[in-house]
Amino acid sequence: MEDALRNFQTRPKHSPHYRRRNVAALAQGQLSLRRLSIAKHTAPTFTRRPVAPHRGISIARSETPRPAAKMPTSLKDFEAVFPRLREDLKEHCTHYKLPEQALKWFEQSLTHNSLGGKCNRGLSVVDTTQLLLARDLSQDEFFRSATLGWMIELLQAFFLVSDDIMDSSKTRRGQPCWYLMPNVGMIAINDAFMLESSIYLLLKKYFKQEKCYVDLMELFHEVSFQTELGQACDLLTAPEEHVDLDNFSLEKYTFIVIYKTAYYSFYLPVALALHFTGFATPKNLRIAEDILIPMGEYFQVQDDYLDNFADPSVLGKIGTDIQDNKCSWLINQALKICNSEQRQVLETNYGKKDKECETRVKKVFDELKLEQVYKEYEEQRVGELREKIATLDESEGLKKEVFEEFLRKIYKRTK
Repeated sequence: MEDALRNFQTRPKHSPHYRRRNVAALAQGQLSLRRLSIAKHTAPTFTRRPVAPHRGISIARSETPRPAAKMPTSLKDFEAVFPRLREDLKEHCTHYKLPEQALKWFEQSLTHNSLGGKCNRGLSVVDTTQLLLARDLSQDEFFRSATLGWMIELLQAFFLVSDDIMDSSKTRRGQPCWYLMPNVGMIAINDAFMLESSIYLLLKKYFKQEKCYVDLMELFHEVSFQTELGQACDLLTAPEEHVDLDNFSLEKYTFIVIYKTAYYSFYLPVALALHFTGFATPKNLRIAEDILIPMGEYFQVQDDYLDNFADPSVLGKIGTDIQDNKCSWLINQALKICNSEQRQVLETNYGKKDKECETRVKKVFDELKLEQVYKEYEEQRVGELREKIATLDESEGLKKEVFEEFLRKIYKRTK
């Protein structure tokens, strides 16, 4: 799940709606604010304000736009924010007089499960903020955009701790999975809950006073539920202990890709930056979704392709999708075009923890020329994405550079 995001064949029929909670709005004195939506149907009308923020943080803008800051934000600078956030969470626990043993446990869980990754999702919030504002960020702007980024990393940690238990995984980021660490076991389930709850503690601490607070909160809730829907479909479609290729389909694959990974890995970072900078108009959110979900699908198709065809020494790992019975893009393409003999080979060998069985499946993939099928798919998808980006309406503050930067990072990647 960590590097996934998938195929561009069907779009979700329904997009999330973010509804204002009256109680929270009363507490913030915001009942007069318009309701934002990223729905595909007609958006509410609004008065465009090209200079002042729409609903975001109070951010100073220069009348003459300055050049964008150098991209991308370094992982070192991003990680430098984490210790302060960890201390914030520990301090919150002391208000409840949490015993020292439990406090140290929570700190260890935060450190083990949040650090050690590439932080691409979190970094994207900061980078997108810089691109939208077209200038260097102040120290406070950097810290708060990075804090939003770390909230995505906490969400990622919550998903990964849970996913590793469900998949009986052994390692994560080069070390044992959290539930396999000494004395952890199924306590990891509660630790996952605490990682998720940490998002909302930090959100309240740093953004409660802002007009976009409820929008940010509902965005995290909605995207979390979307991801859980995708995970449910994935677990039911391809359980490791029971291989049934009749249960696979490109339609299921597309649903899993969109909801399990594309929303939280591609759409969420940009949506957070749009809210933070004040450019989260309904139109901008719809445009972002319309580009980033297909881009996320493309990324996961890449991931599935690389799992089988990439050089493990370049990829940094040995692909396991075939042995793990993954509902991947490759197996779904193979099932769509194979003959009866090839289908029988796939039925007999797919999902088996056996190297020879895996080799037989790979041979069928080669016979079907799936590498060439992928390359044709990639050029078609990237062409469609570039066309969408080129015709993007920037009148409400959205920038083509945001999407060009995302696409630049993933096009023709090798790992």
